[in-house]
Amino acid sequence: MPFPTPFDLYRGRVLPAWIDSNDHMNLAYYVVLFDLAGDLAYNRFGLGPLGDYKARTNFGTMAVESHNLYVQELLLDEEVKVVTQILAVDDKRIHMAHEMYRLPDNTLAAMQELMLLHVDLGRRKVTPWPADIRALLDEAAEAHKMLKVPDWVGRRIAMPVR
Repeated sequence: MPFPTPFDLYRGRVLPAWIDSNDHMNLAYYVVLFDLAGDLAYNRFGLGPLGDYKARTNFGTMAVESHNLYVQELLLDEEVKVVTQILAVDDKRIHMAHEMYRLPDNTLAAMQELMLLHVDLGRRKVTPWPADIRALLDEAAEAHKMLKVPDWVGRRIAMPVR
């Protein structure tokens, strides 16, 4: 089955425990929602929580860098969708982007860019993808090449430093 393009299957809702002293969703829970959306993509590759990849291989993935941008606050009980884009894949890495939209009006709320590594969890060392997983990752990256790379990808935080 072709990899969905765009990959926009995740839906979530802002829970009461996620509301902070500003009466909106705390920044940490944007990351939680992005992570849950990433799990859906991982399931398509056989890497996610629905599969037995870790139990079978003792391999997994670890994020080594993430950049989060917050555009629009989210309030209690608001529903969101997350669109995931596979930007690039190589022997040991995935470069991924997420965009979170408030529903039903599709207002962009937040974005996340990630670099993830494939890791041998026994040795705690980065290791190449198995051929079958790499083929699925390559298929997703190829399908997503038709999508525009978001203009915020590669952005960095900066301001004058003394």
